[in-house]
Amino acid sequence: MDEESMTDPAAAARHGRYGRLPERVRFEDMTEEVEAGRSGGVTASYDPETSWSHYSCLALDLGL
Repeated sequence: MDEESMTDPAAAARHGRYGRLPERVRFEDMTEEVEAGRSGGVTASYDPETSWSHYSCLALDLGL
């Protein structure tokens, strides 16, 4: 940092508060690998009676 810019009290306060970036987070720390188990199709089943509740239609929402 320049010595000239640190003489300004506002610049010194900004540097004290925001002068350093946070530590970098590694990609390995942001992700988690979990092995997926076979569910036997229980969660992937299709039920035509309740499939209407899984979409949104503006015309139906407005009552048209």
